[in-house]
Amino acid sequence: MDVQNLVKKEALRRGLSKKTIDTYNNCLSKFFRIIRKDPKKLTKKDILNYIDGLVERKAPGNTINVYLNALKFFYEQVLKRKLTVNIKFHKKRKYLPTFLTKEEVNLFFSKIKNRKHLLMVTLLYSAGLRVGELVKLKVQDLDLYNNYGWVRQGKGNKDRLFILSQRIKDELINWIQEKELEQKDYLFTGNNKHINYSIESIQQIIKKAAKISRIGKNIHPHTLRHSFATHLIQNGNSVFEVQQLLGHNNVNTTMIYLHMASPDLLKIKSPYDN
Repeated sequence: MDVQNLVKKEALRRGLSKKTIDTYNNCLSKFFRIIRKDPKKLTKKDILNYIDGLVERKAPGNTINVYLNALKFFYEQVLKRKLTVNIKFHKKRKYLPTFLTKEEVNLFFSKIKNRKHLLMVTLLYSAGLRVGELVKLKVQDLDLYNNYGWVRQGKGNKDRLFILSQRIKDELINWIQEKELEQKDYLFTGNNKHINYSIESIQQIIKKAAKISRIGKNIHPHTLRHSFATHLIQNGNSVFEVQQLLGHNNVNTTMIYLHMASPDLLKIKSPYDN
C-alpha cells in the first residue's frame, strides 16, 4: 500500500494544505518504521502503543497532537475504519508569545542594511503577515491606491485582506517599478524571477538581525506578527478588528494579545483606585 500517495489524494479532496499533507506523511513514515506491519492490518492497539511510546519518551504535547491527528486521519479517512478508542489529546501548554516593543522594532529594523531584506521584513511586521504568506505575494495582490492587499489561499485555504502601511507604500511602488514587475510576478524572488523568495532565507535574515541588535529575545518571523497584533491592541484597536486582520477563526485565539498589551495603554484601572 502506498500510504503517502493515498494520504495525499484523500487530503487534497478535503482541501488540506500542502504543509498539513507533508506533516501527516512525515508522521506516518516514522510510525510505520516502528510499527512494521501491513497498513491494512493496522489496529487501534498499534496506535495506542505508539502514542504510549511517545509519552514515555516525554515528547511534547504538541508533537503528540500532530501524530494523533495524522494517525486518526489515516485510520478513519484512508482505511475508512472508525477509531472509537477514547484517546485524550494532550493539552498544549500555553505560553505568552514573545513580542517586541515599538522601540525594539525600530532597533531591529535599523540593523538590516540590505534594502530588499528590510522591505520584506518591514512588510512582514507592518501587515501582520505570516512568512509563508509574504513569500507568495504577487503584485496583483496589492491595491496600493487603497492601501490594502490580499493574502490568497492563506492558512485554512482562506483569502483575507491585510492593511498596507502608508510609510511602506511608496517603497513598494518604487520597488515594483525598478524591478519592472508585472501583475502576475512575485513581489520578492531569489535569483530566478519566476520563483518566489524562500522562507528559509527570510528566517536567516531575521536571525542575523536579531543577533546584531542584541535585544535578548527569541526573534523569528512570527515574532513580528505577534508584535503587530500587540501594538494594534495597545493603539486602542478592538480584539475583533485584530482578529479579522490576523485571519483567526476564533476570537479566543486573538484574545491572547490582550494579555500581552500593557494595562496602562489599555486604560485599565485597578479597582483599588476607586
